[in-house]
Amino acid sequence: MMKVAQLTKYNKQNPILNIVDIPIPQINDNQVLVKIKTAGVNPLDNMISRGEVKLVTPYKLPLTAGNEMVGIIEKVGNSVSQFRVGDRVFARLPLSHIGAFAEYVAVDVNALAKVPDYLSDLEAAAVPLTALTVIQALDLMKIDTGKTIFISGGTGGVGAMAIPIAKAKGLKVITNGALANKERVMDLGVDQFIDYKMEDYTKILKNIDYVLDTLGGSETIKQMNILRKGGHLVSLRAMPNGAFAKRMSFPIWKRILFRLAGLKLDLIANKKGVHYDFIYVESNGVQLSEVADILSKTRVKPSIDKVFSFEEVNDALNKVANERSRGKTILVFQ
Repeated sequence: MMKVAQLTKYNKQNPILNIVDIPIPQINDNQVLVKIKTAGVNPLDNMISRGEVKLVTPYKLPLTAGNEMVGIIEKVGNSVSQFRVGDRVFARLPLSHIGAFAEYVAVDVNALAKVPDYLSDLEAAAVPLTALTVIQALDLMKIDTGKTIFISGGTGGVGAMAIPIAKAKGLKVITNGALANKERVMDLGVDQFIDYKMEDYTKILKNIDYVLDTLGGSETIKQMNILRKGGHLVSLRAMPNGAFAKRMSFPIWKRILFRLAGLKLDLIANKKGVHYDFIYVESNGVQLSEVADILSKTRVKPSIDKVFSFEEVNDALNKVANERSRGKTILVFQ
């Protein structure tokens, strides 16, 4: 048996996970069994518990929560050749099979990558979800080397991953944020830093090729204004649209729903002659291995905010929901 943190009921106000015992999962030929060491705690975990992403991923309850983890492989399936028992791995778990808030998880090998040696278990738990979001956004933009990207709010957790990855892909990187964080992001390779309290990026920047929107809300349209004609904005926070629903292979009724939800932003983008996309990060071991290679060369270390024991999972979720973040919140398993 193993302990897991399960969601048994959606709650818009104060979702609670229950720690219960369930059998250790059996693996199929293409899976490995991972003993979890650490797990990242994300706003997405709260969104799932509040029922806010049911249209994107309709989970059946009870649901073992948690989207990203670091652990040691204890068993490998008969068809698995690229991993072996004892390997230290990390993953953004597949959308259809999450469950990182548990002592063990059965993971499809296509979601896994080996953890770079220089990262601790705590640091590695801060990587998969954020780094895959960034690399999938850059793929969606179909970036060209030498072009310029603006990463809004680049001093946060996403920026800490986005900046070195964008630089490794050959892009010129501009970001904005609080002056106190300037030195840290310049060390990551930023080409131009804008102090958001002193300068308005919409008055300084124009003809930008790509924008990674980490802010959403009214900032999304403002960021469209700095793009060149034919430029591309990918948002992590704005409205999903029809193009997103098509990429996710949703049924027709859902595609219509998302097309209507994102219609305003699509129309504004069309009027300005730019491209708009929304992204919801998926598991991808090949891309995560690419990230691991980039990180091994740059030696970037993610910021860790606060560490909780597995038994304190609800405190960790509450912290992510209600307190300002200075890095990733992590769960540790004994």
